[in-house]
Amino acid sequence: MKRLTLLLAVLVSGLVAADDRRSGFADMTPAVQALQRGDAQNPAMLWVRGGEATWGQRAGAANRSCADCHGDARQSMRGVAPRYPAFDEPSGAPLTLAGRIDACRVRHQQAPAFAPESEAVLGLEAWVAMASRGLPIAPPADPRLAPWRAQGERLYRQRIGQLDLACAQCHEGLAGRRLGGSVIPQGHPTGYPLYRLEWQGLGSLQRRLRGCFNGVRAEAPAYGSAELLALELYLMQRAAGLALESPAVRP
Repeated sequence: MKRLTLLLAVLVSGLVAADDRRSGFADMTPAVQALQRGDAQNPAMLWVRGGEATWGQRAGAANRSCADCHGDARQSMRGVAPRYPAFDEPSGAPLTLAGRIDACRVRHQQAPAFAPESEAVLGLEAWVAMASRGLPIAPPADPRLAPWRAQGERLYRQRIGQLDLACAQCHEGLAGRRLGGSVIPQGHPTGYPLYRLEWQGLGSLQRRLRGCFNGVRAEAPAYGSAELLALELYLMQRAAGLALESPAVRP
């Protein structure tokens, strides 16, 4: 397994070099990189350990735990996170990894869904995602997701807000330059949920996207909205082949 992981990492590294894409990790200072590299220093591991505990806890009217169905997440969940968001037949719409966790909780544990950005769902999402750390992002080739991805690309390239800016202007046209002393990244979602020093906590990709909306002085869509789902789908497709880093650390 270690040899396979190393081989995948080498292949992904070659792909990034070939097409000039790079993770935001490459733009961080050595001090912040060191926080992500070492699990003993990575502050996101506090949420991971909380997620591990929640994974094994029985809850809801059914008095069941995630582990009752899925066993050890380090084995059973390997390869899951890189495939999300994915299409959900019951709802007829895409589901993020956090959305899938909530759907399982409601259906199998007969427990209420978590609130967006709650400590519990972020911990579970980080615990599940960590099982795939180092694997390439692999969005599902599901034709039902195509309209959502197309909408996501339109939103990515659409100028919005009082500053009249689009995501693509910063993360493609100006990537690698500096804004307020920080390097503008290419905007690949390789590490979510991740710990941001600015937040002093763990957060989802949707939290970061809402922050970008606020940054250009536009009204931020609600958590779970069609707009954020579409953007997330497009961004994951744009990052296909890059290695999943979760739980990552960013400035």
